[in-house]
Amino acid sequence: MTGDVLKPSLAPLERTGPLGVLMRSAVWIVLALILAMLPLVFKTGTSLTLMSLMGIAIIFALSYNILLGQTGMLSFGHAVYYGLGAYLVVHSINVVTANKLPIPLPLMPLIGGLAGLFFGLLFGWVSTKRSGTAFAMISLGLAELVGSSALILRGFFGGEEGITTNRAKLLRVFDWSFGPQIQVYYLIAAWCLLCVFLMYKITRTPLGRMCNAVRDNAERVQFVGYNPQVVRFLAFCLSGFFAGIAGGLAAINFEIANFALFSAAQSGTVLLATFIGGAGYFFGPIIGAVLVSYLQVMLSDLTEIWQLYFGLMFIAVVMFAPAGIAGIIMLHQPLVKRGTLLKVLPSYVLALVPALVMATGIVLMIEMIFRISSKEGEEAMIKLFGMHVSSTSPTLWGISAAMFLAGLVACRLTWPLVASAWSRASAAEPGGSAA
Repeated sequence: MTGDVLKPSLAPLERTGPLGVLMRSAVWIVLALILAMLPLVFKTGTSLTLMSLMGIAIIFALSYNILLGQTGMLSFGHAVYYGLGAYLVVHSINVVTANKLPIPLPLMPLIGGLAGLFFGLLFGWVSTKRSGTAFAMISLGLAELVGSSALILRGFFGGEEGITTNRAKLLRVFDWSFGPQIQVYYLIAAWCLLCVFLMYKITRTPLGRMCNAVRDNAERVQFVGYNPQVVRFLAFCLSGFFAGIAGGLAAINFEIANFALFSAAQSGTVLLATFIGGAGYFFGPIIGAVLVSYLQVMLSDLTEIWQLYFGLMFIAVVMFAPAGIAGIIMLHQPLVKRGTLLKVLPSYVLALVPALVMATGIVLMIEMIFRISSKEGEEAMIKLFGMHVSSTSPTLWGISAAMFLAGLVACRLTWPLVASAWSRASAAEPGGSAA
């Protein structure tokens, strides 16, 4: 009886009528146009590759957020379904190619999704019987199990070399062979838009609402007549399905699947992207996936210890912005509605300068410590503002320490100004000045 009373309140909370439908449709049409226009703005091969990686990462991060953000399930082995989806797609492409079957490449990511769904059903029924820390440990154990199997079952996984394929040998669609990277980008963009749309709609369904209820209070959900384990299981299967699609797209993009897809680093990266972006908001993982993908490509060209900076970024988010970048954005929503956002922007600019100075000092000290500890002779040189300077130079150490200390002190002095500006903007009348 109680469960039946609760169900109507879980219906999608969306406006009805022609205007509401038009507004919701306009958002997706604009997103489709943006994805279609991006290659016309960013034409280089590096840009196309980076945007393809971002599209894959968005699907992967949103699939993980079904577990973490929507249902409150911390997983350390989400890369399992990503990797298995990639392997099944590579094998499927090879089978289709060998038998000359009339199956086009755009359908192959669906095979990865079905693979992720199958293993989600297989592993999920066991792992979702527990929640919290127990579930996290089970997910970690499953990741280690599959990762070790990848090196043992060489017939399927191909050992350390992995399995390769050729995406251009499948049935052409509109005379597209999907050999050029731009064609692969449009394939990934189409699947990305479709998956984002479907995952958003899932959050608006009764199942999506029940996932939120299980996240917030599983005991109360059980009290009103629902089984939290079944809700977690359904969320787990959906998450595995979309992770498999992301893995299939990755296999198509790289034309290879290897055991690195199951690595702890892969699971850690999606956790990092989701948390930095903001697991509590649907668009948070999208921001995190784009940012992490960009930094992975760009930082790896600048420094050998780019993973360290990811770790520092994660620590900073946990300490100062636990709701992620999306949480910071949504924190300003009341100011936007009141029309007082411009009142705090000058204080932000004032606080940003010393923060950048402090960050520059930290980066310089980290790079010098790395060069001294791992490099010798001329290789211990650091390129700074177009000049090569020695990492053992006392002058450079003094400059970096001075920048760190000066930036730290200035941040402590400017932060009260930010707080004061925020208070005035919050207390101001809408569109007017503070009382």
